[in-house]
Amino acid sequence: MSFARLFRVVFSVGVAALLGLLAVPACAQGVFVYDWVTVGDPGNAADTTGYGAVADTFQIQKYEFTNQQYADFLNSVAATDIYALYSGTMGSDARGGITRIGVSGSYTYAVKANMGDKPVNYVSWFDAARVANWVQNGATGTSSTETGAYTLNGETSGDAVAVNPGATVFVPTENQWYKAAYYKGGGTNAGYWTYATQSDALPTAVTAGATGDGSAGSTGNFANYNYVASWNGQTGNVTTVGTNGGASAYGAFDLSGNVLEWDDLNGTPGPTHGLRGGYYGYFTQPPLNLGSTDHYEGAPSLEYPGIGFRLAAPAAVPEPSTCAMALAGLACGGYAVLRRRRAR
Repeated sequence: MSFARLFRVVFSVGVAALLGLLAVPACAQGVFVYDWVTVGDPGNAADTTGYGAVADTFQIQKYEFTNQQYADFLNSVAATDIYALYSGTMGSDARGGITRIGVSGSYTYAVKANMGDKPVNYVSWFDAARVANWVQNGATGTSSTETGAYTLNGETSGDAVAVNPGATVFVPTENQWYKAAYYKGGGTNAGYWTYATQSDALPTAVTAGATGDGSAGSTGNFANYNYVASWNGQTGNVTTVGTNGGASAYGAFDLSGNVLEWDDLNGTPGPTHGLRGGYYGYFTQPPLNLGSTDHYEGAPSLEYPGIGFRLAAPAAVPEPSTCAMALAGLACGGYAVLRRRRAR
């Protein structure tokens, strides 16, 4: 069954703290770099949809969280994997990017060929929240996945929990995600684009090269959607982050297309959390999943091939905004209804 058919879609229309927690010493195997962009213009007006107003400057990852980054996380914390951070479909599905070997207590993880720089998929909101906790706690094997940005207490299903006060790395709220994607920047009443490629015109769907790079490189009004980026024997597939068209006004890539991304809605607990941005396929009427009016919600335990995430942080870091993280050493959740509601 296709990804699209699996969804029942309802069509009704502190700088120091951040640098301290992310500047992890490099290990012998190397260093992985997280890129961040600054989303400024604090106190901006909301869009006509009601979304996008954010009181403070914040940071968001320039690219979607990749398979390599997630494999590093797994190798750090999931030798036993008591919180089901790894989905077996990551290994069995050609669109998944991570394999696992060994037995519980000594699991190890590796990225598939040509998949390290593709967005991780088959991740739930709970998985993303645990990554945020891990990063906030120092991104090491001894850091907790259960406390920090979120107090999870072993939960892997049910309602999402609220972000903790003072969290320094977290899943972005819907308003933060929306602003990073669509706001034009340059003031508090600058207005919004319809698509995250700084355009009101529908992006052209990218094709893919033999190793999964998007055909548009890093410029232009393009996006990975509509099952056009075919490679690795797949009709439509994830593509290398940052190679699928132009960035948003703040410099973040793939906020339209590639994979849908989790957001925290308004940061409070609830039985669903948000998904925005579109993915490499489509729902029943393409391209009704790319633009600013398209809002979806799913159970926080939901895992699918077209769902990933990126993280946010509350404070600015000096440009260029990169923070080094140590490598770990080696380069199914609930199938719930995903709902689309009219922009408020």
